[in-house]
Amino acid sequence: MQAFRTAAAVVDGLTDEQLDLKIRTNTLKDLKGVGPKTAAVVVQAHKGQVPEYLAKLEQDLAELVPLADDVAEFRAALRGDLHLHSDWSDGGSPIREMAEAAIALGHEYMALTDHSPRLTVANGLSPARLEQQLDVVAALNEELAPFRILTGIECDINVDGSLDQTDELLGRLDVVVASVHSDLRADARSMTARMLTAVANPHTDVLGHCTGRLVIGRKQRNGTQKPRPESQFDAEAVFGACVEFGTAVEINSRPERLDPPRRLLTLAVELGCEFAIDTDAHAPGQLDWQYNGVERAIECGVEPDRVINTWQMDRLLEWLAHRRP
Repeated sequence: MQAFRTAAAVVDGLTDEQLDLKIRTNTLKDLKGVGPKTAAVVVQAHKGQVPEYLAKLEQDLAELVPLADDVAEFRAALRGDLHLHSDWSDGGSPIREMAEAAIALGHEYMALTDHSPRLTVANGLSPARLEQQLDVVAALNEELAPFRILTGIECDINVDGSLDQTDELLGRLDVVVASVHSDLRADARSMTARMLTAVANPHTDVLGHCTGRLVIGRKQRNGTQKPRPESQFDAEAVFGACVEFGTAVEINSRPERLDPPRRLLTLAVELGCEFAIDTDAHAPGQLDWQYNGVERAIECGVEPDRVINTWQMDRLLEWLAHRRP
């Protein structure tokens, strides 16, 4: 996907005459950022043809096994996604592309939750950059209405349980997803205290990928990351606090996370938690991963009305505002 996005940016920089010349002389692939595969797609599209690569993708998708009725119905009830990233932090696509992909899926809203400053490896947003992003989102919302980009952040939970952003800025955001990204191997007592403090914070709306596990490895900028076991904490105490303080538990749909595990998700259901089925998407195509979370929600007895992103915008915004100081 990134290769095609890069090639598109290169081709967009050419005039019609320059593009025609490159195609006639078979020199498209000489351009930096355009390879043989992407050059073939450009040529076929320029001729008004459906690129063979796209046709094959469509054929492959058509052969997929249809979704079970209950999964399709639950997925259709989701009105948005409350955890996703753009190229302002460690995502690969501009905010507009993420929004347009969400619109194409039938979503009514999405929460833009790029990382907070402490996560430097993910290009986390300083207060100044977050301020700039708020202006960008406001302008896009005028263009894309009635679709709504909710302002937000995936905020690191510091070791002492505090949130990695100023209270003033957190108070201006629509959605705060609080997640642990460091010291994941801390003892259960320390991790429990850390999470309880974050859940009780009036700015925290959603507890993100609560165990921090990776069920499969994934490729990072500095190499391949190995699978990672769950962080240890008192799940009954943490989920009980989520109920007490009105914090939703995220059902993270990323294939390498699928967090929380089924046994913990079942416990959260039994304790009366509310949920957010999110993709944690870092690219437009990943927004369709909500099906993973939906399947796990159904398996563990989550009712659609307990999932806050099945709610209409007005109800969701009212709920999000209910704990703000």
